[in-house]
Formats: sequence, structure tokens, C-alpha cells
Amino acid sequence: MEENGRIYGSSFSNGDKMKGKYKWLDGTIYDGDFESEKMTGKGLIRWPSGSKYEGEFCGGFLHGNGTLTSSSGCTYRGGWRMNAQHGIGKKEYSNSDVYDGLWKEGVQEGCGKYSWNNGNTYIGNWKNGKIEGRGVMKWTNGDTFDGFWMNGVRHGSGVYRFADGGVYIGTWNNGLRDGKGTFYPAGTKLPSLKNLCTSLETEHFIASKSKPVKRSLSENIPVVSRLSSRPKSQRTLSLSTTEWTLQDQSDLVYEREYAQGVLIMERIRDCSVSSVKNKGQNNKFSVNHVEKSSYMDIFKAHRGYFLNLNLQLGIRYTVGKITPVPAREVRSSDFGDRARIRMFFPRDGSKLTPPHCSIDFYWKDYCPMVFRNLREMFKLDAAEYMMSICGDSGLRDITSPGKSGSIFYLSNDERFVIKTLNKSELKVLLNMLPKYYRHVKDYENTLITKFFGLHRIKLRGGKKVRFVVMGNMFCTELHIHRRYDLKGSSQGRYTDKDKISGNTTLKDLDLKYKFHMDKKLRESLLKQISIDCKFLESQNIIDYSLLLGLHFRAPENLKALEQTHHGSMHRQKSLVPADEGEPLILPKGLLLVTHEPSVVNTAPGPHIRGNPLRAYSMGDNQVDLLLPGTARLRVQLGVNMPAQANRKVEEDHSNNNNNKKKKKKKKVEGRDDDDDEEEAELFEVYDVVLYMGIIDILQAYNLRKRVENAYKSIKFDPLTISVVQPNLYAQRFINFSQNKCTLVRSCSEELHYIKKRRVTKRISMFI
Repeated sequence: MEENGRIYGSSFSNGDKMKGKYKWLDGTIYDGDFESEKMTGKGLIRWPSGSKYEGEFCGGFLHGNGTLTSSSGCTYRGGWRMNAQHGIGKKEYSNSDVYDGLWKEGVQEGCGKYSWNNGNTYIGNWKNGKIEGRGVMKWTNGDTFDGFWMNGVRHGSGVYRFADGGVYIGTWNNGLRDGKGTFYPAGTKLPSLKNLCTSLETEHFIASKSKPVKRSLSENIPVVSRLSSRPKSQRTLSLSTTEWTLQDQSDLVYEREYAQGVLIMERIRDCSVSSVKNKGQNNKFSVNHVEKSSYMDIFKAHRGYFLNLNLQLGIRYTVGKITPVPAREVRSSDFGDRARIRMFFPRDGSKLTPPHCSIDFYWKDYCPMVFRNLREMFKLDAAEYMMSICGDSGLRDITSPGKSGSIFYLSNDERFVIKTLNKSELKVLLNMLPKYYRHVKDYENTLITKFFGLHRIKLRGGKKVRFVVMGNMFCTELHIHRRYDLKGSSQGRYTDKDKISGNTTLKDLDLKYKFHMDKKLRESLLKQISIDCKFLESQNIIDYSLLLGLHFRAPENLKALEQTHHGSMHRQKSLVPADEGEPLILPKGLLLVTHEPSVVNTAPGPHIRGNPLRAYSMGDNQVDLLLPGTARLRVQLGVNMPAQANRKVEEDHSNNNNNKKKKKKKKVEGRDDDDDEEEAELFEVYDVVLYMGIIDILQAYNLRKRVENAYKSIKFDPLTISVVQPNLYAQRFINFSQNKCTLVRSCSEELHYIKKRRVTKRISMFI
């Protein structure tokens, strides 16, 4: 039988169901089940190219379970949906690579195992056909990496174990070591390897009210995998990882810091300490116990879960209700405590609210129309805002760098920070909001914190929790190597070296760098800081800070040097010039280029808006920042700002004493030439990318602060303490910023500066 150019023959029929053979004119042949004249059921189809599929069909599509053998020699056995691999399946490639795991719409997604023909294997998470999430990679040379991946490369924290027994625990960025870490040489007894299975998926849990929550990544949590001999409910895949417990030993370990794969700091640490002291302090993957905050003890062990869920429920309801309202200019009635939306969220749900696993609570949203206009002013889409905060991934609890005891949450995409407020801070923000709204509208590049929502949760019994949603100033694809909280004061503004870790926020006295910037960039920055400080002064605000983040770029020749000496794992030598009379000038890791909107992403994030900045060195044109081998970024005020960070290296006392003895000896011998009298100075020079913003702007200069100022002025120098009058605080803040930011020099000025200061070395090593 021939129909529309196709040849068809049937062996038997049963109503609409039949079994037969169908042949297309191009040579494709199907032999199997039909239903309603479509391939449905089990069958075999062969294509002219030599490929064939045997398995289940539905509605004319490959749908169900089946085996596809392509003409190139690839074989896939597993689930299908609408002609695409979907579900659990195993694919053997023509080059002998094998993937066994989960698929989604034709690509690897979920948990799976990939074995390369050279013997390398990976077991872990996949996304959109690439390695992403938690996983373990084992190489044929014996090296193993257990940690986090993104877009097919190591990205995040992890543990790298070398074949010789050495272990490195640290962080990676786009496949390169970036940030602080610890190296344990082969033969040390420090790392104790035990069976520890880590889940690749997040376990949703509710803590028991009677017991505190203690959870680490060492728990055994079931994950879907391809174990065909078991039912789906029992299919699991566990990763053999490492639990780190410190034992009594006297070996040395090496604390290191990397920038784009280049070793820039190494410090030897003696770990001959007792296991009791170190066991809890050095377990990188454990969750430390957090003491109860003053007004948050109502949540006890499971407060984080309840607060997380309540935030998402309330924000989803508020944004969903205010978004359909037609846009209009804000009115005076839109401000103040009475401009609010209130709603009750019972545990069992209501006509307007869904049922939930938290406790009953009342929700209040302050000034919804004002914050809706602020979000639109920052070009923030309502749906995007809700997905970021209220998505299935939830919110992450982060450690607070301050002394306020506030709880901080970070959205899963790291775009938003949510902070709890006390009652006085809430009042300050509500009183400031009309002037803040006008200031943000007039100055689109303001460095002051961007606020997106102000809310309150009230539990039965009268307990209240207030919080504000802000933009994350460090939302960037670059790794932030240093963080500083700068107030411009000096009394007590330093960090104990023993307490400094990879994520520690340092203070004023810890900042030893001065930043050389393009003339136009510096002028724009200092002008906006001055404008913002004058605004805060007019609102009687003090105690605000400049949150500064530094991303260090590794010079290209250091990368080549690091690759050449990759086998040297125990120390990094200082770079010295071939001729001691000439300084070693390292190539720059940053480059300003004329702004091209079609090349960079022009959509502003939650912490920026406005046009790219103009650079004097580029003929007053708008500029982008070109990072060799990394990205092209738009330069805006406080975001992606290039600079050079310079720091004078202080010599130790022994060297100073030796120099003094040499000078004294020369004077006795009658040799008193100018070159010998002038001491050589050593400087560190880095190419850095700056991120900054003004935070903590909700502290008014009230009676309590006046008393604190009077008391500390008696005990300390009044100019060095943090608590001063708003006008003095603003002026000191501006002066501090001007002192730290200087103009970048031209080539001739740079050579004159080097000759004048007699810089003997230009190195790139942290001390």
C-alpha cells in the first residue's frame, strides 16, 4: 500500500492498535506498533545513515525507554522524551568515553558519572551538559579533586589531593586557584582521611524543637543515580570524599594565597598543637555553633528555617500585590509608618495565603509604592526580583562582620542581601526615606546602599523581626581577595592577625595600600563620596562605612613563571631584577578600552545604574575594563573600577640595625656619599579592580551617641574615635577617601617617581 509517497504494510490490527511496517521514500524503515496511525508502543526504526533505535514510541516520537545506535558508533540506552534523551541513561561514545547518569532534554543534567577513554573519571553534578555543582574528579596520574564546579571547571571551595600524598584545601575561580588555602605536604599526619559521603543535592529539613541543629557536608544524603537493579526510591549515588580532623603532630603546613593561579603569598605554620584544640577549629566543612542573638532567641535552633520561609512568603505576596498597580509618582502619603500592607499567614493557609511549614505570623510591608518605584528606578524587574529571593533555592545565612548581632541572608544568585534591623534603625530609615528617595533620583551613581524593601514579621505573642532588602555590592564574577570596612577613624580600627581568615572583613588600620587611579575616575568617585556624605550629614547620620572590595590581577609573566616551576610546592621566591640598578616593571593585568555596548552586558545589576564612567586616559570617552583572558566589564562608579594598589614594604628591625651600623662605619672611614646615605625603599605594586559602596547608614547621632562621644573623648584623642558629630564624621570620611585615592601617573612621571624614591624592586607578593 502506498500513501502520500510512503509505503505501508500491516500484519494485523486490533481496533485502533496494529502492528506493521512503514517505509519512507528516503529509505527510513519502521517496524513495530501503531495506534491511530502513529508509531506508539514498541518498535524498531532504521535510518538511511545506518543509525537505528529500538524501544518505546509514543505519538510518533521516541518516548519511553530504548536504545539508539548511531552510524558514528555511539550507543545510548535509557529514557527518552519527545525524541530527546531524558531521565536515566547510559551513553557510550565512539571515542570510548562513557556517561552514566541523568539526562534532561538531550543533555546531561543532574547526577552522573563520566569516564574518559584516557582513564579520568568524574562523579557528581551536571547542568546543561557541563560539569556544575559538587563532584569528584579522579585523574589517571593519581590526583583527585573533591569540591565545587561551574561551567566545566573548578569553581568554589574544594580539596585537591596529589598523587604523592600532598593535599591542598582552598578555593578556585574559573579553574584557577584563587584566594586563600592551606597546603599539607606529602607525609604529614595533619589530614586524616575517613569515609565521608557528601550529598550533591541540598537536603530540605526542619530541625527538632528540642534539639539544636548541627549539620555538615559529611552527612549521607540520598541522590538519584542510575542503579537499574534497584527501584527508583532506593537509587543513590554517594561520593567518597574527605573528612578533615587534625591529629597530634609536629609537621609544618603552608598557608597560601593565589591570584588567578599564581602563588602570591606563602606562610609556614607549625601545627604541633593538640587535637582537642584543632579538631573543631580546622574542620572546613563543619557548621559552627552560632550563639543566640539578643532579640532572635525566639527561633532557637530552627530560627533560620522559619525566618527564611517567612521572608519568601511575605515578599512573594507583597510584590505580587503591588506590581499590577499602575505606575505613578510617589506622594507624601506613600511615606511613613502608616503607608503599609498587612497580612496574616496562618500555618494552614487561607483564601489569600498558601499553607506553609513555618509558624503563624503577621506580615507588614512598609511604603510599598515607594520601594516599588525604587526598584523600577534601578531597572529591576519584579519577576526577576521575586525569583532571586523567593525561588526554590532559598536564602543563605551569612556571617555578620559587625557587632550589631543582626542576621544576614544572601539570595542564591548573590544579588541581594537581607539584614535584620532593630526598632531605632527602622525609625531612622522611615524618617530618612523621603530625602533618600529624592537623593537616589537626583544622583543615579550614588554609592549609598540601595534599598529595595522594608518589612516586619510579627509572631503570635508579640515578638517582632524587622528587616531590609539591599543590593549586594560584591555581586561580581570576579573573586574578591580583600574586604575592608572603612570609617576614617583609627581608634581600635584594626583586626587581630590570629582572627583573619579568607572571608574576614578588615578595618582602617589594616589598609596599607594607596590607590592610583585615572584622573576622571578619581574625580567622579571623590565627588560622589562628598555628595553622599553631605546628604548623610544633613540627616544627622554617623557611623557609616565605605565597604571596599579588592580583586588582584596576577601579572602575565608571573603566570609563566608559575607554570615553569609548577613542581615547586613548598616556597615561592621573590622576583628580583637582573640588574639591581633598574626596577622590575611587571606588565599590567588591566586595560581600559572604549565602551562598546554590543560587547558587554549593559543591563545594570541591583547595585549599579547609570552610564559607564569616562576616563581621562582614553580621551574622555566612556570605557570598559578589559581583563586579559577573563572578561570585558563595564566600568561604573564603585563597580569594576581599575586602579594600581601601592604599598611600602617595611623592613624588619634587624635589617634597619645593620643599615645603621654600615652608615656609621662609612662615616668613620670618611665615605659619606649621597647615594649611600639615601636609603632604598621597597614597594609592592598590584593591578586591582575596586568595588565599593557606603553602608550602615541607619545610625543617628542621638543622645546615646552623644554620651558615648563625651566618654571616649576623655579617654582617647577625640579626632581618632568613631563616634563624632555628623559634620566632623563626614569631613573625616571625605579626607580619608582623598588620601587613599591618588592620580595615576604618566609613563614619564612614573620613571621620575621611581628614580626619585629609588625603588629597587617591584614585586607581587603579599606579606
